[in-house]
Amino acid sequence: MPFLKSKDGAALYYELYGEGEPIIFLNGIMMSTLSWKDLVPIVSKKFKLILFDFRDQGNSSKMKEQYELDIHVNDLLRLIDGLGIPKIHMLGLSYGGLVALKFALLHQDRLNTLILPNTTSFISNHLREIGKAWETAAELNDGEKFLQLARPFIYSGKFYENHLDLIRKYQEMLKTMLTKEWFEAFMRLSGSTRNYYISQDELKTINIPTLLIGAEQDIIAPIKEMMTIYENIKGCEFVTIPQAGHGAFLEKTNEFATIVTGFALKYSG
Repeated sequence: MPFLKSKDGAALYYELYGEGEPIIFLNGIMMSTLSWKDLVPIVSKKFKLILFDFRDQGNSSKMKEQYELDIHVNDLLRLIDGLGIPKIHMLGLSYGGLVALKFALLHQDRLNTLILPNTTSFISNHLREIGKAWETAAELNDGEKFLQLARPFIYSGKFYENHLDLIRKYQEMLKTMLTKEWFEAFMRLSGSTRNYYISQDELKTINIPTLLIGAEQDIIAPIKEMMTIYENIKGCEFVTIPQAGHGAFLEKTNEFATIVTGFALKYSG
């Protein structure tokens, strides 16, 4: 398995698929590289797809102390440099979108495009309370109970109506993976967002092709809160996926893939 060593010795896991211009997908807070498996064969037909586990995710090193979210920006830059990539398309979903926005503020000269599904530029009071609920669930150290409490926030009501058996199947598969180590890592990831805020003035400094992907029934990153990004990044585009929640990339995989690849191809050299 390919790993990148950070300056402080952390082992950061990544995967490479396909050929062409590079595009990197950054995970949401509960995700790992495995979460993108249904999108890999679609996206890798057009691009060199890079998947990456942040510290405390998937196969990457688990930390011992709390850190700020900005630490991932340095890890990302080290990965992109290590792969010899001068410029890249960057997609960050939810937590990954928070990281991608921070990266764009510091290194937009390294980006061809910025794609932000289900991402906001600040942590609202509502989202902060959802985060606290997830942390309370994580403290139970029980995979099944955690998924029962956390998952309803992620998927749309329609997805629950049509795919309840599938959701329960995923929960059965995932609950054994949620170990004490996983919960401790999740708590650190969650803690890294507490001071997250990007001002409107900062957003105005981003001058690269940017796409927002919202979901009609997303209560974690509501469309009205994503509008702050849309209104302040010059030329920003916004697509909304109907009848989907925060997990739109899983609920509407083909639509999601079409939107992402279409936008990136439009700005490919």
